[in-house]
Amino acid sequence: MKVRTAVLTSVALFVGVTMGFAAENPTLGTWKLNEAKSKLGAGVPKNLTVVYEADGDNVKGTIEGVDGMGKPTHNEWTGKFDGKDYPVTGDPTSDTRAIKQIDAHNYELTVKKGGKVTMSGKATISADGKTRTVKVSGTNAAGKKVEGTSVYDKQ
Repeated sequence: MKVRTAVLTSVALFVGVTMGFAAENPTLGTWKLNEAKSKLGAGVPKNLTVVYEADGDNVKGTIEGVDGMGKPTHNEWTGKFDGKDYPVTGDPTSDTRAIKQIDAHNYELTVKKGGKVTMSGKATISADGKTRTVKVSGTNAAGKKVEGTSVYDKQ
């Protein structure tokens, strides 16, 4: 009986901590691109769905989108919002991402390929937690300057 109580207590604490982290971090959840509100040029890759979820004491980002030619893309990132580089998988245009939390509703992001910054930006989550706006600028694989604003609705 004591073992069962200890296990149930441990599970309850884990769920409570995870739920507390989720409640404190408005970034977590599923975000869908609102193309009507976004400002993206023709042929620019689009992140159609972005999912941020707690993964222990890390955050895992799973991104589904399309490249500049309209072909489906999928990439993942797991790390902390501490400004340090963490590896990206599935994205031929980047090796690492660094996300730095500024406050509860704002963070900065830096994308690198081969150690060189290719894109940087800022994300802002609305006070009501229903909208996420990401403004980025950088250089594409062809060396052309790109910038855009993506607006996401929380699902």
